[in-house]
Amino acid sequence: MKVPVKWLKDYVDINLSPSEIADALTLSGSNVEEVITSGDEIKNVVTGKILKIERHPDAEKLVVCQIDVAQSEPIQIVTGADNMKEGDIVPVALHGSELPGGVKIKKGKLRGIPSNGMMCSEEELGIASEEHVHGLMILPEGTPIGKDIKEVLGLENAVIDFEITSNRPDCLSIVGMARETAATFGLTYRMPNVDFKSDYNGKIEDEIKVEVKDKLCRRYMARMIKNVKIAPSPAWIEERLMQSGVRAINNIVDITNFVMIELGQPMHAFDSREITTKKIVVERAKEGEKFTTLDNIERTLNSNVLNIKDSDSTIGLAGIMGGLNSEVKDDTTEIIFESATFDGLNIRTSSQYLALRTEASGRYEKDLDPNLAELAINRACELVEELGAGEIVQGTIDIYPEKAIEHTLEVDANWINAFLGTDIPKQDMKEYLDRLELKTKINGDILSITVPTFRNDINIREDVAEEVARIYGYNKIPTTVIKSVSTKGGKNKKQHLDDKVIETLLSSGLNQGLFYSFISPKALDSVLIPKDSSLRNVVKIKNPLGEDFSIMRTTAIPSIMEALSRNYARNNEEVKLFELGKIYLPNADISKLPDERNILTIGLYGKVDYFDLKGVIENLINALGITHVSFVRESSNASFHPGKTANLLIRKEAAGTLGEIHPDVQDNYGIDEKCYVAEINLDILYREAVMDKKYKSLPKFPAMSRDIALLVDDEILSSQIEEIIIKQGGSLVENIKLFDVYKGKQVPEGKKSMAYSIVYRANKTLTDNEVNKVHDKILRSLEYNLGAQLR
Repeated sequence: MKVPVKWLKDYVDINLSPSEIADALTLSGSNVEEVITSGDEIKNVVTGKILKIERHPDAEKLVVCQIDVAQSEPIQIVTGADNMKEGDIVPVALHGSELPGGVKIKKGKLRGIPSNGMMCSEEELGIASEEHVHGLMILPEGTPIGKDIKEVLGLENAVIDFEITSNRPDCLSIVGMARETAATFGLTYRMPNVDFKSDYNGKIEDEIKVEVKDKLCRRYMARMIKNVKIAPSPAWIEERLMQSGVRAINNIVDITNFVMIELGQPMHAFDSREITTKKIVVERAKEGEKFTTLDNIERTLNSNVLNIKDSDSTIGLAGIMGGLNSEVKDDTTEIIFESATFDGLNIRTSSQYLALRTEASGRYEKDLDPNLAELAINRACELVEELGAGEIVQGTIDIYPEKAIEHTLEVDANWINAFLGTDIPKQDMKEYLDRLELKTKINGDILSITVPTFRNDINIREDVAEEVARIYGYNKIPTTVIKSVSTKGGKNKKQHLDDKVIETLLSSGLNQGLFYSFISPKALDSVLIPKDSSLRNVVKIKNPLGEDFSIMRTTAIPSIMEALSRNYARNNEEVKLFELGKIYLPNADISKLPDERNILTIGLYGKVDYFDLKGVIENLINALGITHVSFVRESSNASFHPGKTANLLIRKEAAGTLGEIHPDVQDNYGIDEKCYVAEINLDILYREAVMDKKYKSLPKFPAMSRDIALLVDDEILSSQIEEIIIKQGGSLVENIKLFDVYKGKQVPEGKKSMAYSIVYRANKTLTDNEVNKVHDKILRSLEYNLGAQLR
């Protein structure tokens, strides 16, 4: 909110510099972004009149000028400018002056002729417009001589830019900030004049009707102006609009913008000729309805957008922007002023849906005071009368079904002091609150506060304490030691497990990556997710950064493949990455948030194979103390190679998939190397993790080992063999290790040789007979169940 200091001083008498005002308002709770003063860098530049121009004796392109700057005698300046003549009044930078950009002007000589300053152009003063102006700045005839150029050009008009929080819409106006300024400095402020005469012989009820069909419109007021004279606004209105960041258009439109900035109430002016049915209707738009706004853009509306209509034809988007079909034109002779209050949430959602945010919508979405509408429409009529812009028709249409009323709060003054850690007398509290128009009565220690309708942010006693504190002065509140019991912070179980996973994977030679949870819908095609897969049921982002970030991922494989692809494109020969992230699965009940699952994703390529990936997973399983783990062949996952993929099972529950990526997926990502990826459900791993390590004494009795080499069919898995060995060996089998897999000339076609080392141990010294008995049992079971033959 840009507040011109000159405009502010129209409503509160204060004789302080802009920076002093800004500093005080900051201490009283108003957040000042910056103080903008356009003439700060200009010093010792005055107006001067050119008395005489002569050619420089030694330079064709230079002239010598005698300048009257209201000193004892004229000064001499040498210049190369050629757009001035004798009698012109120009800005003169005297000896020792400063210009924007740190330029300092000193007297000197040009080709041997003394020059005691410089005549300035608009560009040198830092006020040039976008259109280039050649030569010196020529000031209007009659401009006083010897005056500070900042005063002449109005460059001393400072603007304070405030950041207004969403709970204080009353401060989105010059009057609102005047109220805050007056309260801060203990002064009084004035309201603008709203008195006017209705000179036109007629009543508005005979000219137009208004019907409000939706409760989203809390109040609707309309007044009519006849015999309108469209013309440029006077300079004082244009200047104030410009300083507030609003472009001047014409007197009628400028009046609505002026009132909006002055009082905080958006207004709109309709060309009465375009309301052909002579009836304004406020209702929601039809789904898919097309409407062209004032910015000449056709927009598609939905049934949540509130419209202003001429019966069936839309003429404006309520609280956002008017229509091109009803704008005020150069030949407009009758207008309808609209001053209304709309539901803030609806305006905000409609504005977002239409991607159209305006000064009006920015105010409406913060829930304006409905009682402000009447003050604003009366002020607009007063300005019409003051500018002679038209004749005001008698009467006002005012539809206000549920009136906003003041409410009362009672707060104990002792509680406020205890809450703030202060000792403020209750009489002082009353004074502070009264300054803010929070009319207060004292009943013993109780403050009875009447809260006006424009302060909808004050509802509980803490709100009152805040108002007292900021006017009293936050800087006056003494510092106190926090009275609390310190507790030791720490990480929860998941955070400790995350650390363990990261530590294990880093020690396994992998690097951690961080990826977006947003992906492109096309990514699901890239990893060959079937069209009927549940993974296609995604959470869509309403306001995505772009198409590539428009859905929440249901699988993390596209993210890791994108990272591998990026590294491959940069000629990284060997890459080992992992990510701890989330996937998002939509809930069947759309009113509930998606199911977020913690996922570990690993991606490898280079001098690696499936067993390297499996080894990393086994390292992790061991580090987390997880038991009852198995790997089973997987061939139905379309993203993976059907013959080189396994599912990770924990207690026979699927906990993830690992294997070689399907060649078509690699091609989609432009990778010619074989890629190995694992996608593991960390929630299951963390549930089964056993982090309490227990001491186990060294064995007292020796172990015995037996090596076996088995001839089995190609499709037999190592896990099948190990399962039989454990089952038949019982408690005697301490460890199993596969140390060789061989296929060659000595092995028949369709067969393979698998060699295992089995370690036996018991709570006694085992004999050969005891071990041989169990060992033979294992071999018989392998032969019976798997057709295995001992080599």
